[in-house]
Amino acid sequence: MKKILLTGALGQIGSELTAKLRSVYGSDNVIATDIRETDSHVVHNGPFEKLDVTDAEKMFDIAKKNNVDTIIHLAALLSATAEKKPLLAWNLNMGGLVNALETARELDCQFFTPSSIGAFGPSTPKNSTPQDTIMRPTTMYGVNKVSGELLSDYYFQKFGVDTRGLRFPGLISYETMPGGGTTDYAVEIYYEAIKNNAYTSYIGEGTHMDMMYMPDALQAIIDLMEADPSKLDHRNSFNVSAMSIAPEDAAAAIRVHQPDFKLDYDVDPVRQAIAESWPDAIDSSAAKAEWGFKANFDLAKMTADMLDKLKTK
Repeated sequence: MKKILLTGALGQIGSELTAKLRSVYGSDNVIATDIRETDSHVVHNGPFEKLDVTDAEKMFDIAKKNNVDTIIHLAALLSATAEKKPLLAWNLNMGGLVNALETARELDCQFFTPSSIGAFGPSTPKNSTPQDTIMRPTTMYGVNKVSGELLSDYYFQKFGVDTRGLRFPGLISYETMPGGGTTDYAVEIYYEAIKNNAYTSYIGEGTHMDMMYMPDALQAIIDLMEADPSKLDHRNSFNVSAMSIAPEDAAAAIRVHQPDFKLDYDVDPVRQAIAESWPDAIDSSAAKAEWGFKANFDLAKMTADMLDKLKTK
């Protein structure tokens, strides 16, 4: 990667990935785009352009004008929001992806887009979920992600586009509030621990889902994109995870630092149903074997860092 176009740059992943990429590759070499423009470091600390990813011509023009060699396509509607607006999710998530892949094909760019554990479904093995397994999601977001994986594979096999992707678990960050995902509780619980020393979870007790701390996720993107392509048997997309936790596990980790922290439950049936359709814990061995994936933060280490950073914030 030398000159990078990033869509969805003001989102949960995008805002932090933009800063990380600019620190590694230089501010002028990371062109951030989003459908909106805010008073953010993403906008002010390097090139930024407003872009609706459903506008194929403008996306191509921005990429060509800036001579990019890499496209990182993050713009998407997330799981819980997509269930409320399924047609919008299909049009945005799939239409934007096709436009980004076409731009990569025409300009011979390396390409990354994230998949998700949402690509799995209730018929997928729930524990140690294999890299290659049955994928029959029951949510629009999951359908989008499976379709995206297949489409990215098609562009690699048919057109030789260097497509790569990661099946992300829930991502936990102190920088950016979440934006409509089923795993958002795992971010909210830390904010509420600092503000109120209490949290009411919309995900039920005992519901395990894979999670990862954002610094590990950002490094995984860079490591995958810099990996030797000859060693990649799986491109779209690699299972990656750092921990499998339920709400009470996060609460217990917080109580190490705040013994009086209180956790209650008010289960949201929509998001609970989505969570129960996903695996409890996935197997990341293919990512470890093919490009050296490693997560540096477990639950205890992440919790200490989250609480410290949020107190400062």
